[in-house]
Amino acid sequence: MLAGLAAVVLVGGCSSGSTTPSAGRTTPSAASHGSAGPLTRHDRANDTYGSLPTWLPSNSVDNNAPLTGTAGNPAVTSEGDEVRATVGGTHVTAQVDGPVVPGEGLPEQPDSTTCTWTVSLRVTGGSLPLSRRDFNSLDHLGTIYRVSAVPGQPPIPSSVTPGHPAHFELRAVMPTGEGVMRWSPNRRTILGEWDFTVEND
Repeated sequence: MLAGLAAVVLVGGCSSGSTTPSAGRTTPSAASHGSAGPLTRHDRANDTYGSLPTWLPSNSVDNNAPLTGTAGNPAVTSEGDEVRATVGGTHVTAQVDGPVVPGEGLPEQPDSTTCTWTVSLRVTGGSLPLSRRDFNSLDHLGTIYRVSAVPGQPPIPSSVTPGHPAHFELRAVMPTGEGVMRWSPNRRTILGEWDFTVEND
């Protein structure tokens, strides 16, 4: 009886014990987890896209180039870009930046907010009469907003002359969403439009 139990224990121990892998063979654990060695030059080359084909045309369009606005074809651009126009023989370059809004990051945001734009004008070949009424804004529903001068800022000059560019701020309360600032120096024909988005979050 005791001799038989010893034989069973001996056989069981031999069947459950681990064996030493022979040289040149990969253990199952190493094969399932892959190699942890450093990347070779060939591996790093496979992680890049390479250069573009030489036969593709190059992009020669300047997306921020000034646009020319006329009575029949007003310039439509984004805030911060320049618009060029001729008004009564005077060559004008206009730029509108903004709007800047207060209260960004507040936990509760109103549906409307105060918007402030910065307008820059320079001229050559003559003078340009100037008024805040040359500008107005339009929201995404088509509502027109009259802009006003910003309190505490230098007054808007009555004209712009060569060598003396004008920089001033305009303000209006508008709802959040998309809008357009429009420039009509003769108050009849729109020569330039700048699209923007009112965001207060």
